[in-house]
Amino acid sequence: MTTQPLYIRMHPSDNVAIVANDGGLPAGTVFADGLTLVDKVPQGHKVALADLAEGDAVRRYNVVIGYASRALPRGSWVNEQTLRMPTAPKLHGLPMATVKPPAQPPLEGHTFEGYVNADGSVGTRNILAITTTVQCVSGVVDVAVARIRKELLPLYPHVDDVVGLEHTYGCGVAIDAPDAVIPIRTLRNISHNPNFGGEVMVVSLGCEKLQPERLLPLEAPLLPLKRDAAAPPAPAANLDVVCLQAEEHVGFMSMIDSIVRQADVHLRKLNQRRRQTVPASALVVGVQCGGSDAFSGVTANPAVGFATDLLVRAGASVMFSEVTEVRDGIDQLTSRARTPEVAQAMVEQMAWYDAYLARGSADRSANTTPGNKKGGLSNIVEKAMGSIIKSGSAPIDGVLAPGEKLQQKGLIYAATPASDFICGTLQLAAGMNLHIFTTGRGTPYGLAECPVIKVATRSDLARRWHDLMDVNAGRIADGEASIEDLGWELFHLMLDVASGRKKTWAEHWKLHNALVLFNPAPVT
Repeated sequence: MTTQPLYIRMHPSDNVAIVANDGGLPAGTVFADGLTLVDKVPQGHKVALADLAEGDAVRRYNVVIGYASRALPRGSWVNEQTLRMPTAPKLHGLPMATVKPPAQPPLEGHTFEGYVNADGSVGTRNILAITTTVQCVSGVVDVAVARIRKELLPLYPHVDDVVGLEHTYGCGVAIDAPDAVIPIRTLRNISHNPNFGGEVMVVSLGCEKLQPERLLPLEAPLLPLKRDAAAPPAPAANLDVVCLQAEEHVGFMSMIDSIVRQADVHLRKLNQRRRQTVPASALVVGVQCGGSDAFSGVTANPAVGFATDLLVRAGASVMFSEVTEVRDGIDQLTSRARTPEVAQAMVEQMAWYDAYLARGSADRSANTTPGNKKGGLSNIVEKAMGSIIKSGSAPIDGVLAPGEKLQQKGLIYAATPASDFICGTLQLAAGMNLHIFTTGRGTPYGLAECPVIKVATRSDLARRWHDLMDVNAGRIADGEASIEDLGWELFHLMLDVASGRKKTWAEHWKLHNALVLFNPAPVT
């Protein structure tokens, strides 16, 4: 625990720094360099390193995160009440693929034990997933899953779990609206996640708008939707559907029996699978942050960024996301794009989301939460600078629209809302087989479909939530470990978790958030 007064300055040009001490520091505290606090400053909150006049630019990460709304003497507490947020950067005239970082040597020889699928993808877990076409069947599937876990799973020791892919979509929606492609392809692609071994089982109500053959058509189960009103898509020949409204079902238990019976067929196949040694390049890692604080961009996210670079060097795929949490650093991203075409694709995703927010009379400033601000993040600009660091320093190789399936290796920008649950759901649809989640305020977030490694930004959180956080990145701020140390630790932990040699705390406690489909189309 830090005892002497300390602050953390991210760049020599910054005129603010954050207080590092647990519990913050009182007014009158004197730092080693003579800086004296004018106000009491909570941990993670900013202190002015120089006198700031009204309207002066406030810099952190060598980026203008706001303008002083009043005069702030050296040593003052700088927070959301004393800052005026900058306008959003324009989406034209940006540097496009201008940064060419030196090529890093391949990182060879690292492997994990995974489940190899027929399509070449690799699972980190062996799970039976039951796809649902509509929210109406969720309660029935819950009952069936509980029975499957109790009666069948003990018979199939090589199967890790059975999960219902439940959601709130499928009916009462404008199913033919252009933006309906997003939730439909999301659910479609989640059904084919590598952790499910290619076994697709569907529970349908029968009368819903999202019919099984539309969700999982024969001609293109992994590609964008193709709709022809005169010729509806044919269902896949081997599509296994339990329809609750089918006349054969007499009574509730008949429905449950049918689901359990079909699950047994798929469990038999999954139980034949065994882990094989595969290269680290088979990892598809999603990185995300939630419940962020001012330490997110100091400890956890830089360590994740270092691990991201290691994964890319190993030939793996890494996705970073959260549109509003990178929007203010769009110039940093377009300049790092592998090609101008990749840069332009990022711009298009930002523009689409700007328009989406505008339709709801909102903008990016709506992103920051009370917890973010209590943790020292004054606005979305400051939050964005800390979020982008998760992407490391490698060139950005590709861009995914929401719900699309990943088809390439390297560092990928997967455009998603910043909502933890929606982002995780969309990264699952992209093919994620391992998830890294950083948090400063703390969250018990987890996914049933994929292991989630949670990284605490502060040692205080890691101590209090010792059986929820998998990694304590607060050791960086405490001076006990470097960003490089933590990056390598994360890299090796990912291989162990992917291999099943270690379980995350979320897996241990079976803490699982619900899938939340992103549906920008109308609800009718």
